Amino acid sequence: MNGVSVRTKLTAWYGGLFLLAGLVLVVINYLLVQSTLPDPARVASTTIGSADLTYGVPADTALPSSGVAVRLLSGSLADYRSSTLSTLLVGSGIALVVTAGLAVLFGWLMAGRALRPLHDITSTARRLEAGKLDRRINLDGSPDELKELADTFDGMLDRLAESFDSQKRFVANASHELRTPLAVQRTLIEVAMADPEVTPELRKLGTHLLHTNERSERMIEGLLVLARSDRGLHARTPVRLDEVVASVVRATTAQASSAGVTVETRLRPRVVAGDPVLLERLVTNLVVNAITYNASGGWVYVEVRGDPALEVRNSGPVVPPEAVPTLFEPFRRVGSERTGDTRNAGLGLSIVRSVAQAHGGFAEAQPGRRGGLTVTVRLPPS
Repeated sequence: MNGVSVRTKLTAWYGGLFLLAGLVLVVINYLLVQSTLPDPARVASTTIGSADLTYGVPADTALPSSGVAVRLLSGSLADYRSSTLSTLLVGSGIALVVTAGLAVLFGWLMAGRALRPLHDITSTARRLEAGKLDRRINLDGSPDELKELADTFDGMLDRLAESFDSQKRFVANASHELRTPLAVQRTLIEVAMADPEVTPELRKLGTHLLHTNERSERMIEGLLVLARSDRGLHARTPVRLDEVVASVVRATTAQASSAGVTVETRLRPRVVAGDPVLLERLVTNLVVNAITYNASGGWVYVEVRGDPALEVRNSGPVVPPEAVPTLFEPFRRVGSERTGDTRNAGLGLSIVRSVAQAHGGFAEAQPGRRGGLTVTVRLPPS
């Protein structure tokens, strides 16, 4: 019975066991009635032997012999016995079929009632996300195995929620604490490089340190945004998604021109409910990634559709289909090691997915036919 629900299996067991018990009962009842009914030949012989066959019969009437009378009466009694047993068997069979059907119906209802807590547990588990562990089953009723399971599940969610909150607080606090020393390091490097007597070797080293420092700052800023979006939204306001995209495209014009990339847009007026800062960061990451991971003379196409959905397509190197799901993981890039690409911190699409989920939406990506990537973000309307 693979692929069959537990409710169906329990109902089949209930119906099958009832039908088996009913068959046993019918057989026992049939045998009892059969043994109780008298033997037709013996009853006929006893009755004819003790009866006066001439009583009330005219004298000139020809009567059958006692042997013939016994056979006639015996045949009638045998027919009656057979008819009685047949009627009993048919009636018991019909009653068994009807009651078996009722047993299956009531078994289905009772199985559904008994398994309702399991459905509640499954429904709660499906609605859970790493950033939304506030749902609980809170099963009421007498203390039994199912309530114990539900309470254990709720306790597990409490521990998971506490663990996730602790992890997010650590990331946010660590990021805040690291921003100050990085800013101090950058200032010291810039002051040292401003010295007119600095040697070319030190200037080259200072430039390299500034690039490394800038990458670390971008990574920490990304971790802060990721931690903020993972905590969910505390308030929502109407946001014109098309205006946010237009603003981001204008802000990245110089970067696109420097990279030799053409950016085209098709923006329909759409309003979503969310955090303006996080939504702007989502769009910025998508557009900047599309420009950065492109080729000179390439293109970027940004569209706001009526779903509402935001789609960003770009040309560029071919992306293997099996590598697309990993792009939404932190610090993952296509064709490079974790520290092999200094252009970005490797958190761009991770932040995009986190912000989309915080707004009740989702993000997905597909490789382009001739290279590049297509990223689609779907958000619930305002």
